[in-house]
Order: sequence, then structure tokens, then C-alpha cells
Amino acid sequence: MLDLLDSPSTNSCELLAALATSTQAPRARGYAGPERRGAASLQHRRLAQMLDTLDYGMLLISETLAVAHINKAARRDMDERHPLQWVGGQLQARLVQDQQPLRDALAGATQRGLRRLLQLGDAQLRVSVAVVPLPALGADDQPGAAVLLGKRQVCEELTVEWFARAHGLTMAETTVIKGLCADLTPNEIAARQGVGLATIRTQIGSIRVKTGANSIRALVRQVALLPPLVSALQGTGASRPADRALDS
Repeated sequence: MLDLLDSPSTNSCELLAALATSTQAPRARGYAGPERRGAASLQHRRLAQMLDTLDYGMLLISETLAVAHINKAARRDMDERHPLQWVGGQLQARLVQDQQPLRDALAGATQRGLRRLLQLGDAQLRVSVAVVPLPALGADDQPGAAVLLGKRQVCEELTVEWFARAHGLTMAETTVIKGLCADLTPNEIAARQGVGLATIRTQIGSIRVKTGANSIRALVRQVALLPPLVSALQGTGASRPADRALDS
């Protein structure tokens, strides 16, 4: 577990801090009529909608350690095998040995402004989780925390498919680049596809020409650095009743 004493960067915090503000009831003095409340609600929905397009699991934790918001990627990732679970509006560790480190990390973020990187789970499924403090935005606000779930794999399948389409790769070449991004060797890809190694090497050469990559490592790096976007079906689907209740 790592404690980083530096202040949280704006790149990692400002978006979730804005969402935190929009989820709270207006406390500022002055006019707070239906027009302003409606605008705040629309901003909240837009911010939540934007977070749902990212293929990173994100949770917003309030000063009471309750889950104030959870995006679609986190809902998808936190299945019955994931070391984190969402129970009664609270974020909890599934395994006993992870419960105290998680509580310490959340308390450290909300009370002391500490960032922490946790490794949770067992040997079968181990997940990296970052806990990032979100400082109070004003005198009437309370600090919170963002919990960011680690990536499931280096290159998400949808991202690879978009990359392949953008560079005019064939279906066979797309399968090859998916294998390379999954850390398979050309021999392993050939065995899985039931073709000769020479065929895979030819396809890799074609992929490098189309993408401008001078090596397999450079090719995988191109894909790994792409924005982690979820499927349109996941990103724009209707929320479940429990999700709508949480986001209201």
C-alpha cells in the first residue's frame, strides 16, 4: 500500500469533485429556485453520463464513506468475484484481510488528504485500487474521495476494434492485434488461429505498415495509450432502478 503525501492533481480530481458538488443539495446563499436546481441536476446527469463513457471503474465516496456515485464500468466490474462490493450504500472489501486496509485508505483520503494504492483480492483475482482524496470545495463543503478500479487488461477489446477500424485492418489482422495486446506470441496466435507462423508474421508486417509502428512493442503501445471507452450499448443504456436511486 502506498501513501502519497503530495496534493491531488487536478487531472485526476476536478471532474469527480465537480460531480460531488452537483450531487449535493445547494447550500450557497442566494437564489436557488427551480431554474437553478434544474441546471444543477442537468449538470450532474451530464457529468455522470461522461463518466459512464470511460472503461475505468470509478466511485465517488462522500465524507461519511457512503457511495455517492458509481459509474457503469464499476458496476460491471464489481461482480461476485471482485474483491470490492457495494453493500447498503457502502463500499466494502469482500475478503476479511482487505477490510481494514480499505477502511484506512478511505479514512486517510477523506480526513488526511492521502492517496493510496491498494492491492486487493486473492491469488485468483488480484485488483489494484487507487483511493484519491477530493478536498472540500468551500466552507460549506466536506471532503470526499474517488476510488478508481484498476484496468482489467492492457488493451480493452473495444478499443482494439476501433483502432483496427480506423487503420483499415482486416478481420484477420484485427484478431492478430488482439492477440498481441493480450501478450500472446506470434506462435501462440498462429496455434489459436490454426494457421502457419509465416501467415501471422505476414499479417503483423501488414499491420505495422498500416499503423506506422516500427515494432510489435510500438504497436501495442499505440493501442494501450488510446482512450478507454466502453461500448455504446454499455455507455448509453438505461440505468437500473437501484442505479437511478443512487444518482438522484
